[in-house]
Amino acid sequence: QVQLVESGGGLVQPGGSLRLSCAASGSILSINAMGWYRQAPGKERELVAISTSGGTLNYADSVKGRFTISRDNAKNTVYLQMNSLKPEDTAVYYCKAVGYYRNYRSLEDAWGQGTLVTVSS
Repeated sequence: QVQLVESGGGLVQPGGSLRLSCAASGSILSINAMGWYRQAPGKERELVAISTSGGTLNYADSVKGRFTISRDNAKNTVYLQMNSLKPEDTAVYYCKAVGYYRNYRSLEDAWGQGTLVTVSS
């Protein structure tokens, strides 16, 4: 079983910054991609940023230039530095890890429980 534990959410004023962390543990053979998704009230979950095993970084257009994803592969941890936050960034942020957990035959997804980010004055 794989556990993803997120931290770093909270309340911040517009223009402020937050740093989210997500650590994966448990039965992990290898992790390919790690990323962040978010879900605002009444909206579908959307990709925010993802880091692949090859080092490719992809961002949603709405966060480009403001958010930075980084990864510590030795610790199975992914970070999301969020700067210049806007009220529309308010959402529950979820961590996702795509990897080989039970065997090397199939890639599987693991999700964190989510951490709330509220941007408001």
